[in-house]
Amino acid sequence: MIRKIAAEGLGTALLLIGVVGSGIMGESLADGNTAIALLANAIATGCMLYVIITVLGPISGAHFNPAVTLAFYLRGDLDRATALAYVPTQIVCGILGVWATHLMFDLPILQASSTMHRTGISQWWSEGIATFCLLFVIFGGIKSRPEAVPALVAMYITGAYWFTSSTSFANPAVTIARGFSNTFAGIYPGHIAAFIVVQIIVVFVAQKILVALFSED
Repeated sequence: MIRKIAAEGLGTALLLIGVVGSGIMGESLADGNTAIALLANAIATGCMLYVIITVLGPISGAHFNPAVTLAFYLRGDLDRATALAYVPTQIVCGILGVWATHLMFDLPILQASSTMHRTGISQWWSEGIATFCLLFVIFGGIKSRPEAVPALVAMYITGAYWFTSSTSFANPAVTIARGFSNTFAGIYPGHIAAFIVVQIIVVFVAQKILVALFSED
């Protein structure tokens, strides 16, 4: 259990380092071109996801995401004690990953995001689509080609940065942690709760649909 929790914590921290760090670097080098900054952000995040899922998957399952942990629990693939240990670890270590990134880029460690455009029906619907598709990719991949799941998730998130209006958070721990960064990847803290509510609701909906879709029967 300790190894599993450590793997989840380390993986989530590294994920946020990839997300926030590439956002900072992309924005600083893009000379005001938001498309270039987002491209750098998406590619770096996808690369980090492939690495941490491949390396840490055999230890903890490589969730790095309370929504994914909840989905595995609802499927009966994860016991309650493990799920209850994973979720706070993911949230806390996500924030620690953001702070580590700020230190790396010589920014104030303690920040709150002022990014104001991540709210409204379109953004919430986008998060619902993003979360459903992430679970579809994970459980569909497990059903068809388990060894390809790291690549499938990495490619999906890289693409979803571009085809979802919210840039595909699809992760309550990531959503919370990004509220602590007033950088390119940030989300205004007042908008976090709505994102998380949508993400969790979609887990319950997706669970029913995907179990039926990928069942042996």
